[in-house]
Amino acid sequence: MMPVVNDYYEQETFDRMKSAADGLQTPVLIVDLATIRRQYDELRTTVPYADIFYAVKANPAVEVLTLLRDVGSSFDIASTYELDKVLALGVEPERLSYGNTIKKSRDIRYFYDRGVRMFATDSEADLRNIAKAAPGSRVYVRILTEGTQTADWPLSRKFGCQSDMALDLLIMARDLGLEPYGISFHVGSQQRDIGTWDAAIAKVKVIFERLREEDGIELKMINMGGGFPANYATKTNELATYAEEITRYLHEDFGDDLPRIILEPGRSLVSNAGMLVSEVVLISRKSRTSLNRWIYLDVGMFQGLIETLNEAIKFPVWTDKNGELEEAVIAGPTCDSADIMYEDYKYPMPLNLSIGDRLYWFSTGGYTTSYSSVEFNGFPPLKAHYI
Repeated sequence: MMPVVNDYYEQETFDRMKSAADGLQTPVLIVDLATIRRQYDELRTTVPYADIFYAVKANPAVEVLTLLRDVGSSFDIASTYELDKVLALGVEPERLSYGNTIKKSRDIRYFYDRGVRMFATDSEADLRNIAKAAPGSRVYVRILTEGTQTADWPLSRKFGCQSDMALDLLIMARDLGLEPYGISFHVGSQQRDIGTWDAAIAKVKVIFERLREEDGIELKMINMGGGFPANYATKTNELATYAEEITRYLHEDFGDDLPRIILEPGRSLVSNAGMLVSEVVLISRKSRTSLNRWIYLDVGMFQGLIETLNEAIKFPVWTDKNGELEEAVIAGPTCDSADIMYEDYKYPMPLNLSIGDRLYWFSTGGYTTSYSSVEFNGFPPLKAHYI
């Protein structure tokens, strides 16, 4: 079945976004800033005790950053380039965290010289770099978590360390003159199993208790990263359900006196606000008896849809053409054979779909423009229009 518009956007919002795309050359991303504001307000309401550090990498557009600055968000920063962009908007360094555990010593110093005092780490080498380049700063250690099988975009293999190493690193941080501040984890982006937070929080509790009882270190913060979902083809629970369950897990393990809680939402704040508009370039079949058409678009893996890699994120794809549906393969325009968005998971498309028709990719406000290539095959980066 084709996605139902009202399952993803308020009708007025959809009409406004679709109208904004009229007359614009495709591919183009339309982002509704009012939706981002609603998503932020909902998160503040459902998790009022948490500090929100928006993950800039999700969508670093000035329009998005300015909106979130003005409503009081803090920011999770991954590079000196993101840092410069956010500081240029007048955001105070106290509202920033250097959340990337893979960083050069000179970049640590760059952050420190500009007033940032909170750094993530997950290795001894990085911790020693922080001690030298950012003396006296707060550090939090990222731990490995389970849940990779139930997250659409897993993150735990590259980042984080085992709990025993986290203990060693926090003790070492104290001995190096840093402030051992807390623990962070990320259960995986677009995490559909809320129970993975329960297991992660239980791990954190053990680390808090062991450091307090055995080493006299009182940690003060839990950074729970991201993981809250966007509204893709595979349905998830509502944000309020996530918030209610995660709050229960926290109180079960830490009682009523919670440590500082930080969230780093990206996808859940901006994805639902976006609609990527594309055009059909070509439609073909691979043989006379082929049961499936190939639909080639002017947008693909290298123009912002890299999260379709291995068909991980299944975006709702809509067209205003009506009629009988047939499953189709959807591919991009470049001369790279990897530029196929959906081949195993075939999408039903109207048989009367024609070259030049538009396809609308819902919930694409996050991790699209920021993933777009500079000019693979000469195609320019994905354009975006903010309304």
